[in-house]
Amino acid sequence: MAAPTAPSLFVMHGAREAVASGAVHIEEQVTALEQAVTENPGLAFDLAKTIVESTCKAILSDRQATYDNRWDLPRLVKETCGRLQLVPVNLAAEGDVTESVRKTIRGLQTVIHGICELRNSHGFASHGKDPAFRQLDTVHALLVARAADAIVSFLYKMHRGEAGTAKSEALQYSNYPEYNRYIDEVNEPVRIFDLLYKPSEVLFHVDPQAYEEYLGTFEPDSTEEDS
Repeated sequence: MAAPTAPSLFVMHGAREAVASGAVHIEEQVTALEQAVTENPGLAFDLAKTIVESTCKAILSDRQATYDNRWDLPRLVKETCGRLQLVPVNLAAEGDVTESVRKTIRGLQTVIHGICELRNSHGFASHGKDPAFRQLDTVHALLVARAADAIVSFLYKMHRGEAGTAKSEALQYSNYPEYNRYIDEVNEPVRIFDLLYKPSEVLFHVDPQAYEEYLGTFEPDSTEEDS
């Protein structure tokens, strides 16, 4: 009688929540990565990179944003983050909160670079390149798989608006004077006949969703750096 199969050491709880919320296209990849962590660590590095790539491309497509298949993973993640409301709207005016979130995102980019490097040096495709080659162990595959799980969960939750923050009903034009000044400085006034309107006011009233999305990526000190 064959011995029972040992249960998987790792479960991608965050990614599976994303699958349940609609990211069904990564379900097979998630299952494969959970198995690869213990059975084939080299393949786990490949799959971790692939899952993050698939998630980013799906988010960009959902948001009608174009992407280039030649982009590497760090570029994909950067473009995806640029399309998401990373800072709660009701906290976007607080520079320290915005900067803290941006530092965390920069750390995320460092993790992404590490995943890519491990995939290139110890991924499944690297096997057999050198007789002296030694594959990294399950503990390293777990590190990369958990990082990918956290990244996928974070990006998809932000995409689906699950940050639990106040939405556009709390958005008030007068609450963001620095952001409004920045919009007015980098855009020409809107002219209608002999009337001139501030770009910030036009954006706020004509397309509040776009106003809110750009607000989430606005760096409060950018105007000072550009001056």
